[in-house]
Amino acid sequence: MFVLALVNQKGGCGKTTVAVNLAGALAQLGHSTLLIDLDPQAHATMALGCAPRAGVDATVFDVLAGETSLDEAAVAASGGVWLVPAALELAEFEELAARLLHPEGILAERLEPTRESFDFVVLDCPPRADGVLTANALRACDCAVLVVETGAFALQGAIAAQRILLERHQREEHAFGVRVLATMFDRRLRIAREILIALQARFGPALFHTAIRESVRLREVAALGAPVQVIDPSSRSCQDFRALAAEVLALAAGEEQPESRTTASAADAGTR
Repeated sequence: MFVLALVNQKGGCGKTTVAVNLAGALAQLGHSTLLIDLDPQAHATMALGCAPRAGVDATVFDVLAGETSLDEAAVAASGGVWLVPAALELAEFEELAARLLHPEGILAERLEPTRESFDFVVLDCPPRADGVLTANALRACDCAVLVVETGAFALQGAIAAQRILLERHQREEHAFGVRVLATMFDRRLRIAREILIALQARFGPALFHTAIRESVRLREVAALGAPVQVIDPSSRSCQDFRALAAEVLALAAGEEQPESRTTASAADAGTR
């Protein structure tokens, strides 16, 4: 089982969009994939049309509180993805964690019994890199993926978030990799091309070759309760996530990241 934690230091970078559609791409390739919504806003849960019924359905809060197991909380979602949903009550975990010893290790413990059940686990973290929920994700993950939109001030925010991840990495009992993913890329915009090139210069091989391109279709899909692989399998967004999934597979296998042939890269960002 390979665990990815998708993190950032602010909202609006497309992190949840990546979580949902990367999980969909991995599932489409035949890999059993679990998406865990660790964001109290529950956007990944809503994007897959799996809003839990209050007082009836188990959520990730119940898992972290020890009231149910991950297997029991997981529900089958569209596109072959399994989901552990979130609800607003997840925000209460911060208060609960204050009364616990080593609360940042709870998710890793809960994941351990599922290692034979899933090939990949995608953790959609809240929009802050230094809270207890993200700390749980980093303790549990094999790789933290810093999601960065190619907009103004993105590079400064990415460097600050990377610093937090590296500090956490030094404190952790286990090592996890750190990768960077560029999102919302529009090659028609000069600033987007310049930021993508700057990201490659700053992060080097840690930057995925695939950049997720800006797409109105992706925004529409978020409201339709299914990943893009179900809604529009012939779209360029589906191609983007298929290419990203190929890089994730190579990463999980310990191989070099393959060059993306279907998506934008820093190399061709400067061609216009």
